[in-house]
Amino acid sequence: MERLIENTMYAARWLLAPIYLGLSLALLALALKFFQEIFHVLPHVFELAEAELILVLLSMIDMALVGGLLVMVMISGYENFVSQLDIDEGKEKLEWLGKMDSGSLKLKVAASIVAISSIHLLRMFMDAQKIPNDKLLWYVVIHMTFVVSAFAMAYVDKLTKH
Repeated sequence: MERLIENTMYAARWLLAPIYLGLSLALLALALKFFQEIFHVLPHVFELAEAELILVLLSMIDMALVGGLLVMVMISGYENFVSQLDIDEGKEKLEWLGKMDSGSLKLKVAASIVAISSIHLLRMFMDAQKIPNDKLLWYVVIHMTFVVSAFAMAYVDKLTKH
């Protein structure tokens, strides 16, 4: 009975595979939105003020960071929790593939969230005259919460490795 339960629990990890596949569809949706933004801004690039163009570009950088986060979670999550990826010999292999455990993935996700939050906060500051001060304060508080959380996670990880 114990062996059946253990084998069932071990096999259940494959329930994560469709979730990671779904993340690849989310990445496709993000790429479509990214190119929609490019096609929207290019015809009007000479009409836009510099600050407006910078806001659009920051939004695109934000999308690129989220895309990288999706790839990192999708691939390393699959490798850590479902199965190793079998990359054919001679095909390009990501340098970090197979080297990122769940702890380092967690830290990379936290760092990515801080970077995404930073870009979002920068966009808010670029448009600060239109945003009430109390709302800006909350953006800063939330961002600092992400920063402190990331540092705390890294510190705890460092303590547990030594």
